[in-house]
Amino acid sequence: MSKSGTIRTGIGGWTFEPWEGTFYPEKLSKKRQLEFASRELTAVEVNGTYYSSQKPETFAKWASEVPEGFVFSLKASRYSTNRKVLGDAGESIERFLTQGLTELGPHLGPILWQFAPTKKFEPDDFEAFLKLLPEKLDGLPLRHALEARHPSFMVPEFAALARKYKAAIVYAHHDEYPEMADVTADFVYARLQRGSDDMPTCYPPKALDEWANRMKIWADGGQPDDLPLVDPQHEAPKQPRDVFAFFITSGKVNAPNGARELQKRAQPRE
Repeated sequence: MSKSGTIRTGIGGWTFEPWEGTFYPEKLSKKRQLEFASRELTAVEVNGTYYSSQKPETFAKWASEVPEGFVFSLKASRYSTNRKVLGDAGESIERFLTQGLTELGPHLGPILWQFAPTKKFEPDDFEAFLKLLPEKLDGLPLRHALEARHPSFMVPEFAALARKYKAAIVYAHHDEYPEMADVTADFVYARLQRGSDDMPTCYPPKALDEWANRMKIWADGGQPDDLPLVDPQHEAPKQPRDVFAFFITSGKVNAPNGARELQKRAQPRE
């Protein structure tokens, strides 16, 4: 077994007008933006799948344009997570999962299940939802990341459920949403949302160094000691973990620069 997991950094989507001529070369056609982005970065979080379904041919096309090792994290359909009773989401979850995701093959990264900031933690209903998330799809392993954004989730019971169903709690570096860095799966998923358009690297260099160090610790199987936990009494097993970090929302203009710089800093220890 390797000593460290794979570290990947990325951005939300790959189409954004301010990136044209800054991140993307002048006169690069929109049709080639994914090709370019996937060779500069190591992952992309796709937001479009949250709002509408895609065709199998679309996923196949995406897969054909990216190099080996690059992955797409897909945000799950809003119809699966924006509901009063999560346990009733079975049909929506199945519809999302069977739209052609497996066409991505090894380029399929974690699936992000994002819950509304108003959605409160109801243990029985949330477990009913987790039971609906399969470990595999047509033989392809699935990784599930849970982004809970209501303070009621900041309890050990939430972390225990995530561990039970091998799902990762998303660490959201956000000004308003809960910060929960508990390691509950064989991978770690972070969304860095405190960037600035005035900062050339989205986050200040010192902050990038700090995040790179945390990512290395996660990849090596450890737990950073400077991030908040909801279940500090539980110690995650020491094992290599893949780590994903995405620059999202704030500072989007310079998000690609942040992702590139963080990737450089976060190269695994020899």
